Amino acid sequence: MSRKLSETPLVHPTADVENSTLGRWTEIADRCRVSESELGDYSYMMQDCAVWCATIGKFSNIAASVRINATNHPTWRPTLHHFTYRASDYWDDAEHESDFFAERRARRIFIGHDTWLGHGSTVLPGITIGDGAAVGAGAVVSKDVAPYTIVAGVPAKPIRERFDRRTAERYQALAWWDWDHARLRAALDDFRQLEAEAFLEKYGG
Repeated sequence: MSRKLSETPLVHPTADVENSTLGRWTEIADRCRVSESELGDYSYMMQDCAVWCATIGKFSNIAASVRINATNHPTWRPTLHHFTYRASDYWDDAEHESDFFAERRARRIFIGHDTWLGHGSTVLPGITIGDGAAVGAGAVVSKDVAPYTIVAGVPAKPIRERFDRRTAERYQALAWWDWDHARLRAALDDFRQLEAEAFLEKYGG
């Protein structure tokens, strides 16, 4: 994906994006499908991701083959098949089941700023992932993830905190993800070289 980015979103020709808002400096790679979603500034997703009804913050790092808002089928009905709620695909005189889709849309995903979703991970409906959180490769996220927490496994469980709670709160207060492009460039060396605490001391978080 290494190519020059700009304030205009970079969307691969094979990607399908509909009814969605993409921020500045964003990138969507090959064969991704994004629908009814928002992608914050500087966020990107690698190949073969599927995203539906999600609000994703800034600087989110989404690895390949990630599924965000993997919808469920109606286990309580006589059949699991989607002909019951996608009926107009099968019959001219039948309609899609609007209430079923409205219920799905009500379980929107919220992903914070500066997050990382590892390769092949899945986020189930209605989940919130906090700022600075990381999701391990192949994980299935079925519960909310606290800010600056690393989770992994099936189902995903906390592995450790990236920073102690006070440091995490200071980073959220600093909200460096709201800095403008020039300020980010000016702080680039510090992002690379300073430890988390030293960075906060310098920039006042």
